[in-house]
Amino acid sequence: QLQFVESGGGLVQPGGSLRLSCAASGFTLDYYAIGWFRQAPGKEHEGVSCIESSDGTTYYADSVKGRFTISRDNANNTMYLQMNSLKPEDTAVYYCEAGGNYCSNSGRVIRTHFWGQGTQVTVSS
Repeated sequence: QLQFVESGGGLVQPGGSLRLSCAASGFTLDYYAIGWFRQAPGKEHEGVSCIESSDGTTYYADSVKGRFTISRDNANNTMYLQMNSLKPEDTAVYYCEAGGNYCSNSGRVIRTHFWGQGTQVTVSS
């Protein structure tokens, strides 16, 4: 059974932090490039961050550089997005993704095969 289950979203004040998690089962994350993308109301999908499987090269959208960190825990087959210094414009549904071996320089997996159900992140005072 293939599963890719997200957790960790919620409501946070500006300047606060959240950590999103995606736990995979039925496939091995270490084989793939992994990433996070988001969709704000009225907007198209936007790449946030990605790690290539070949050499571990990371990519971040300009809007999140210095604030967000992507990571993976191969022992637990889980990926994470640590989000610090959150801003209202970070409000969106966030999705994890995996596939292929490579990332675009805008923070998306180039050939997505798996993605999570999405988790809402709301940044508001």
